Amino acid sequence: MTTDLATQIAKDLLSINAVTLSPSEPYTWASGIKSPIYTDNRVTLAYPEVRTRIEDGFVEKIRAEFLEVEVIAGTATAGIPHGAIIADKMNLPFAYIRSKPKDHGAGNQVEGKVSKGQKMVIIEDLISTGGSVLEAAAAAEREGADVLGIAAIFSYELPRADQNFSQAQRKLVTLTNYSHLIEIAQKTGYVTDSELILLKKFKENQESWQANS
Repeated sequence: MTTDLATQIAKDLLSINAVTLSPSEPYTWASGIKSPIYTDNRVTLAYPEVRTRIEDGFVEKIRAEFLEVEVIAGTATAGIPHGAIIADKMNLPFAYIRSKPKDHGAGNQVEGKVSKGQKMVIIEDLISTGGSVLEAAAAAEREGADVLGIAAIFSYELPRADQNFSQAQRKLVTLTNYSHLIEIAQKTGYVTDSELILLKKFKENQESWQANS
């Protein structure tokens, strides 16, 4: 990850409120975890300048890390628009991966024409634990693709994600991450020094970060 790109994308995500930080009044994730950060990267699609920077960043990363790529795939639904734009920029075929197979017709989980052994990069907008995108990668390989890796806009850098990607032996590249984001948030005055401490504690331990706060 180039520092300049990671820093710029982190600034963009904060400036358009695709990412919001609230250490004092945390959000509740679907898993029940209390979190000082909330991310909705679909917001990036509404800002052409930011969107272009993200897609160009993806193209740069993919060319550097996955030179053999033959097809771009987006995860349903958040990865689909980004994946389609990237495929267009790279003049590559595009497909998308459903969260589960269709319950009618051919029962496809991968939509689009993917040849057996075709080298694929999967696009995701956000990595938390990595579970859903790793399932998408497994589904793509069941339907014949050769998944080179996964590219995402942002990662929470949760230890569980590191474990899951390592166990699955999947390569992950991201445009920016939690560490870059909270550093920018502190430098720009988005958070106070005491809030920064809480944000760092969350990265270390998602269960006990609020203790003694």
